[in-house]
Amino acid sequence: MYEYLNGVVTYISPLYLVVENQGIGYQIAMGNPYRYSSQLNGQVKIYLHQVIREDAQLLYGFENLEEKQLFLKLISVSGIGPKSALAILANDNHSGLIQAIEADDVTYLTKFPGVGKKTAQQMILDLKGKLGELVADFPVEKKPTAVNAADSALVEALEALAALGYSEKEVKRVAKLLPETVGQTTDQYLREALKLLMKK
Repeated sequence: MYEYLNGVVTYISPLYLVVENQGIGYQIAMGNPYRYSSQLNGQVKIYLHQVIREDAQLLYGFENLEEKQLFLKLISVSGIGPKSALAILANDNHSGLIQAIEADDVTYLTKFPGVGKKTAQQMILDLKGKLGELVADFPVEKKPTAVNAADSALVEALEALAALGYSEKEVKRVAKLLPETVGQTTDQYLREALKLLMKK
């Protein structure tokens, strides 16, 4: 079982990034691969969770150990698979997620793609009181890094939202609001879009 991987980011897509180590490119599924845009062709350390199925061997990646631990807690909930867990983690406000679980806030939890009322209630039932040690590890919001204006960055961010499972209607609604923030990277557009989707 892999714990983490040190390597060079060689490719970024809406669903995954490729990290090369010793001549081998590892495809790693992530909630927001574009957070590594500024590190393309640069060295990174990614925490991993490996899933071996009959038809595939999959790697899921995380920025730090705390995010990985939160992912493992999420996939332990009935009705939440790895893809849904990544979509939940794509939103940077992990503290908000934990607080919503602790406060029995079903409405907040159902804003995530693929999470209905029943799954939200199951999350509260299974995880309430078990995430306290993680709260301090997550900043409420991360500050954006490099800025470079490009229409392609907005398009990539909208593709990433669709890949995470948000509906076409939700993506179109958010697309109207995003161009107001000109000069953003894909990562910044995606973070802003996820914040807007959680507000409703």
